[in-house]
Amino acid sequence: MSLDVTFLGTGAAFPCPSRGASALVLRRAGQCWLFDCGEGTQTQLMKSHLRAAKITKIFITHLHGDHIFGLPGLLCTLSLQRSPDASVVPIDIYGPLGLRSFLWRSLELSHSQLLLPYSVHELVPTPDQCPAGEFRDFSGLDRGEALAQAPPGTVLRLDAETDSYLLLEDEELSVRAFRLFHRVPSFGFVLEEKPRPGKLKVHVLQELG
Repeated sequence: MSLDVTFLGTGAAFPCPSRGASALVLRRAGQCWLFDCGEGTQTQLMKSHLRAAKITKIFITHLHGDHIFGLPGLLCTLSLQRSPDASVVPIDIYGPLGLRSFLWRSLELSHSQLLLPYSVHELVPTPDQCPAGEFRDFSGLDRGEALAQAPPGTVLRLDAETDSYLLLEDEELSVRAFRLFHRVPSFGFVLEEKPRPGKLKVHVLQELG
């Protein structure tokens, strides 16, 4: 399995012409997985050797602006680059509870009509992920009638046995989210490669002694 990482931005809350806000891309099997999407990520992508159209999954660590303000614009640009096609697989977006509402409200208020399907999978945080008094419960955002208009997705809760959130799994790897401590609930993402069977021809080795 071939993996490579491209840092698009490491400037956090203080981007500059030579350092964008937080974003990096993991490239795997022709797909690009984007981790965080600060303001200016589109421009950084254009300067890189990567193709934004190859993005199939987006992972957001937390809801501070320097990690998410570029996301609505990126989705709009990706939508403009694609034709409406019912067979197109949605982009899967993973992040803290509240991300679905942020995206839907941003796109709704800006009258943005996406041709690009996407799904938002929200991780339910725990109060001990941030300082006392900073935790906000976003579980009631955009429920009821508004929920029907919001993008599809799932709500993922902490697995007490593994102390993690299983996001996806295939024959080669699994991706889990783990709780981090920050001013707002934050998550780290771990990609774990599964054991691969060896390719040694044992009988040939035995014949050769």
